[in-house]
Amino acid sequence: MIATIPSPYQSPDLVYMKIATSIIVILAVLFAGASWAAPKPIPNPPTIDATSYYLIDFDSGRVLAEKDPDKRMEPASITKLMTVYLVDKAIADGDVALDEMVTISEKAWRMQGSKMFVEVGKQVSVDDLLKGLIIQSGNDASVALAEHIAGSESAFVGYMNHQASLLGMSNTNFVNSTGWPDKNHYSSARDIAILTQAVIRDFPISYRDYREKEFTFNNIRQFNRNRLLWTDDSVDGVKTGWTEGAGYCLVSSAKRGEMRLISVVLGADSDKSRTESSQAMLNYGFRFFETHRLYQAKEILKSARIWYGDQEQVSMGVGRDIYITIPRGRYSDLDASMEIDSEISAPVAQGQQLGQVNIKLDDELVVTEDIVAMQAVEEGGLIDRALDRIKLMFR
Repeated sequence: MIATIPSPYQSPDLVYMKIATSIIVILAVLFAGASWAAPKPIPNPPTIDATSYYLIDFDSGRVLAEKDPDKRMEPASITKLMTVYLVDKAIADGDVALDEMVTISEKAWRMQGSKMFVEVGKQVSVDDLLKGLIIQSGNDASVALAEHIAGSESAFVGYMNHQASLLGMSNTNFVNSTGWPDKNHYSSARDIAILTQAVIRDFPISYRDYREKEFTFNNIRQFNRNRLLWTDDSVDGVKTGWTEGAGYCLVSSAKRGEMRLISVVLGADSDKSRTESSQAMLNYGFRFFETHRLYQAKEILKSARIWYGDQEQVSMGVGRDIYITIPRGRYSDLDASMEIDSEISAPVAQGQQLGQVNIKLDDELVVTEDIVAMQAVEEGGLIDRALDRIKLMFR
């Protein structure tokens, strides 16, 4: 038997076949890689059994889920967020002190619903009343503080509505400091989220009380009604509410890493439902989105030539911290660009707009912010201005 030795030469058809096979393999790998690298789609938010709900990122304000966020509804005891906000503001302004004593009126003592059980004629510190208001949701504490700040609850309500207007709560009207049912007492999920942002942003030290699980006053121990405080370590507030007309309500906030979310659920049919719905929304937001600070307030982003000024350069940046919330894993896909005025002439005031920074994701404009002067630039002398005029002619 004669052995056959493989030829070092191959037929043209075999060579072409191997080349074609290699090309197919390479293309398959490339397409597989492109498919693997493609952005993952964001699923729809969880189904929430509530009349209205709203989920936003605290820093960027991006809305992640919503249903009828501007529907006017009874806010119930969530109203007390505004009461606490105004007490904190009075403390910050030096008008009230935490150790200041408050004499309990008969009106405060007679309040029904949730109570911290203060006694008429007795004196209670502002600090204790705040804890009774935040942790125990005491209607009596709310009225006592309102009367102490403004002289009467009705006068305090005027402060509440004025502050709501300042914050941009356009679908809110308060009639009392407690959330006691009244057809003219209403708010919305969006407005409650705006108020919660203000509570956390403006008074972060006071906000710590919202995470406390219990408070004992007058030998009566009561527990915070926000069940999420026991089941999710990232949750540190905020407030529950219930009336027959409002249903079960919960505004909650959680922070995981550097990302904080605010969830508002209004009109759920049970305590269990509002808790589970709020947890589902928070989990959805953290699972599928991420938040980054793109620019810091007063950070110099660029310097540009300024004409006719007492200096040749003006520094530019943004006037506030700029945050962006995007689908998780897409940070490297962001595209930033700046549009600066082509000719900047003195005088320029500090904070004056000189351009814009635009952030795009997949050709969609997701953030646009003014670029402003970081310092004022005054007009230069007569000679400097004349020289700049000549330079511009030959520019």
